[in-house]
Amino acid sequence: MQLIDCPWCGPREEVEFHYGGQAHVEYPAAPAELDDEQWAHYVFFRDNPKGPFAERWNHSAGCRRWFNAVRDTHTYRFLAVYPMGGARPQTPGARA
Repeated sequence: MQLIDCPWCGPREEVEFHYGGQAHVEYPAAPAELDDEQWAHYVFFRDNPKGPFAERWNHSAGCRRWFNAVRDTHTYRFLAVYPMGGARPQTPGARA
């Protein structure tokens, strides 16, 4: 069982958390002006790197708060966790 370090609750088992997708994806400034293809790109198209990647996570069985994490998608190891709205920590090769 892998432990994930919630910024508020501390280390907890991974079954307490839910993945929320890629972190730092900006909501369109004028969503009503997007055509169907542009809207589909915003909703469905995300990066899928092999290596460090910034993600959103929810501690759904604990404090229920959202946070960001940099996780290596190859090893599944968490490199850093930080609160939503916080500055992304510098980790080698991390992507948005």
